[in-house]
Amino acid sequence: MTNTKQLWIFLAVLLGVSFAVLLWSGNQIYQAAPPVPEEVVTTEGETVYTRADIQKGRQVWQSMGGMQLGSIWGHGGYVAPDWSADWLHRELMFLLDRWAQEEYDTAGYEESSNQQKAALRGRLTAQIRENTYDPESGTITISQDRAEAIEAVSAHYESLFGNDPETADLREAYAMKNDTVPDAENRQVMSAFFWWSAWSAATERPNDSITYTNNWPSEPLIENRPPSSTFLWSAFSVIFLLGGIALLGWHYAVSHSREEEPHRLPEFDPMRHLKPTPSMMATAKYFWVLLALFLLQILLGAITAHYQVEGQVMYGFELADILPYSITRTWHTQLAVLWIALAWLGTGLYIAPAVSNYEPPYQRLGVNLLWLCLIVIVVGAFAGQWLAVMQELGLEHNFWFGHQGWEYADIGRFWQYFLFIGLLLWLFLVGRALWPTLTSNSESRSIVGLLFLSTVAIGLFFGAALMWGEHTHLSIVEYWRWWLVHLWVEGFFEVFATAVIAFIFTRLGLLPVRTATIAVLFATIIFMAGGVLGTLHHLYFAGSPTPVLALGASFSALEVVPLAYVGFEAYHHYRLGVATQWMRRYRWPVMFFLAVAFWNLVGAGLFGFLINPPLSLYYMQGLNLTPLHGHTALFGVYGMLGIGLVLFCIRGMKPNLAWPEGTLKVSFWCLNIGLAMMALMTLLPLGVMQLFASLEHGYWYARSAEFMQQPIVDLLVWLRVPGDTIFSIGAVALAVFVIRLWIFPRREDEVPVEEGEREAGAYAGSTGYRR
Repeated sequence: MTNTKQLWIFLAVLLGVSFAVLLWSGNQIYQAAPPVPEEVVTTEGETVYTRADIQKGRQVWQSMGGMQLGSIWGHGGYVAPDWSADWLHRELMFLLDRWAQEEYDTAGYEESSNQQKAALRGRLTAQIRENTYDPESGTITISQDRAEAIEAVSAHYESLFGNDPETADLREAYAMKNDTVPDAENRQVMSAFFWWSAWSAATERPNDSITYTNNWPSEPLIENRPPSSTFLWSAFSVIFLLGGIALLGWHYAVSHSREEEPHRLPEFDPMRHLKPTPSMMATAKYFWVLLALFLLQILLGAITAHYQVEGQVMYGFELADILPYSITRTWHTQLAVLWIALAWLGTGLYIAPAVSNYEPPYQRLGVNLLWLCLIVIVVGAFAGQWLAVMQELGLEHNFWFGHQGWEYADIGRFWQYFLFIGLLLWLFLVGRALWPTLTSNSESRSIVGLLFLSTVAIGLFFGAALMWGEHTHLSIVEYWRWWLVHLWVEGFFEVFATAVIAFIFTRLGLLPVRTATIAVLFATIIFMAGGVLGTLHHLYFAGSPTPVLALGASFSALEVVPLAYVGFEAYHHYRLGVATQWMRRYRWPVMFFLAVAFWNLVGAGLFGFLINPPLSLYYMQGLNLTPLHGHTALFGVYGMLGIGLVLFCIRGMKPNLAWPEGTLKVSFWCLNIGLAMMALMTLLPLGVMQLFASLEHGYWYARSAEFMQQPIVDLLVWLRVPGDTIFSIGAVALAVFVIRLWIFPRREDEVPVEEGEREAGAYAGSTGYRR
C-alpha cells in the first residue's frame, strides 16, 4: 500500500511548485496589465480625462454596487450590460455614423452600401486598435472624432445613471433604480472609468496584434475575435483532461486490484454514546443562524430574479427605492458564501473536541464570542453596503465601510479585517482542541493533521482579500479576488470537507484509519494538482498575457479530472451508508454527501468544463451559462455538503432523538429537484440563446436590452418560479426539521413501533438500540 509519508512529501512539493507558479503568474499580470494614463488628450492638445478622473470614476462605480449591476470585462451581474462592451459598441457606432454622414452623405452606417461599410470598418479598426499610449509621458492621444464620440457616449451614461425620463425605459430594462448615481460630477467621472475599460479591450498591446484583454469582447466591427492562442490552448486543455482521466482510471484500477486488509465493522454505533462537550453544544447556534441566512438568501434570490422581469418593481410595489437590484444581488451572493462558511466553521468547532476527546479551558466562551463577532460582521457589513448603494455613505468612507463592488468580495475593508480576525480566532479554537491528537503518536494523526492544515489554510487564505487597495490596478484586484473566491472557497474548503468526512467514517468504525488517511491524501493531491493553477482560468480576459492564459487553460482542465473520481467516491459513500443496520441513523447526512458527488460531476464538472476552455469562455463569460455553473457548483456541491455536515453534527448533539424522516426526505428531494429545474428550465436555455447571439452579432448584443427584453427571455425567467418554489419548500422543510428537534423533541424509545420502523432512528433486533 502507498506509503503515507511519500504522499505527504508529494503534496508538499506539489503545493510549493503550484504556488510558486501562481505567484510568478501574478507578476506577469502586473507587468502586462493595461496602463492607466496620466492624461487622455486629443491630437489638438485638449484634455479629455485624467488619471484622477478614471480612479475616482472607479470609486463611484464601486459605491453604486460595482460588479453587482452589470459587469466589467465580463465579471459581474447579468441583467444590466457589460459596461466595457456596451461603451465600446456605442463609441464605435457613433464614429461609423459620423464618418458615413461626412464621407458618403448617408443617414448613417446602416444605410451605407456594403462596400462603403467595409471601408468604414477598415478605417475604424485601424484607429481604435492602434496603441497611442506614450509610456514616457503617460499620455493616450486620441483623434478629435473619438473625443466627440466619448462626449456623446458619456452623455448617454450621465442620463442613464441619473433620473432622465429619456432613459427611464432603459433603466427599467437594466433593473437600475432612478438616480443610481445622483451626483452629476460623479456620473461624469464614472464614464472615464468605463471608457478606460473599453479602451483596454480594444487597444493592441505594444508590438502585438491582440488587445490587452486578449481581443475580448467579441466585436466584429473592429475585428475583435478570439486570438489563435485560445484555439490552441483549448485543444490542449481537452488533451490534458483526457490524459488526466486516463491516469486516474489506471491508478484506481491498480490500487483496487490489491487486496485490502479485512476490516471488522462495529456491531453498534461507536458515536451513539459520545457525550457532547459544552463547546460542541454551543455550536448549535451557528446552525440556527445558518438556516436563517439560507432562507433569507433564497428570498433575496427570488427578488433578484424578479427584477429581471419587472426591473424596478415587485408586483406593483416600488421596491427598487428601498432594496435596489444591486443590493439584493449583493446580499444574495454573499449570503450563499456566508451560510455555507458557517456550516464549515460550526462543523470544525464541533468536530475538534470529538477528535481529541479534549475540551480546552474556556472553549465554550471562545465559540460564543466568535458567533457574536460573526453576527456583528454580517449586520455591520450589510448595513454599510446598503448605505453605499443608496449613495448615503460618501466616496471617502465607501472602501472601508461600504461596498467594494467586487463580486463575492463586496464588504468594506474594515469588515474584511474583522472577519479575518474572526477566522484566526476560529483557527485558534479548532487548533487548540486538536492539539492533543496532533502531538500524539495515534494512528489518526495524519488525517487529523490534514484536517488541521486545511483549517490553517481556510483561516489564512482569506487574507487574499486584504492584498489590494482602493486604487490597485483592476487586473491585480482580479488576480487576488480569485485567490479568495477560487482557492479559499473551491480549494481549501474542499480539502477540509474531505478530511472531515473521512474522519466521520473512521470514527464510526467503517474505515480503517490508514486506508482513510491514504484516500484523503490522494484526493487532496489530485484536487490541488489542478485547483491551485486552475485559478488562472478566471483571468483569461482580465489584462493577462498569453502565458497566463495557457497555464489557466491547462490546469483548469485538470480541475475536472478529480470529478471522475467522484463517481467512485459516491459509490464508496453509499456502501458505507448501508454497511450496517445502525448506519440508518446517518442516512440523510450520507444522502447529502451523495448529492455532493452528483452535483460535483454535473455542476462543477460538466457545466464547469463547458465554460472553462479559453475559446468557450471567450463567448460565454458573463452570459447565463456562467451562473448555470455557479448555482449548480456552489449550492450543489458546497451547499449540499454543508447541510450534510450540519446534519451529522446535529445527530451527535441529539443522539437519542427520533428524526422526522419524512420532513428530511421532502427537504432533500425538493432541494435537488428545484436546483435541477432552475438550471435546465431557465439558466441553460437562456445561456444557449445568449451564446448564439454573441456568436452572430457580438458580445454587446447578447447582453443588450434589445436581446434581454424579448418575450422568450421573459418566459424563461418566469419558468424559474416552479423550480424556485420547489427549492424553497426544501429549505423550509430543513428549517422545520431542525425546529422540531429542538422545540418538539421525541426520544427514539417514545416512537411507536409501527412509526419507528419508518424512522431511520428506530432499530430492531440486533442493533440493540430499541428499548
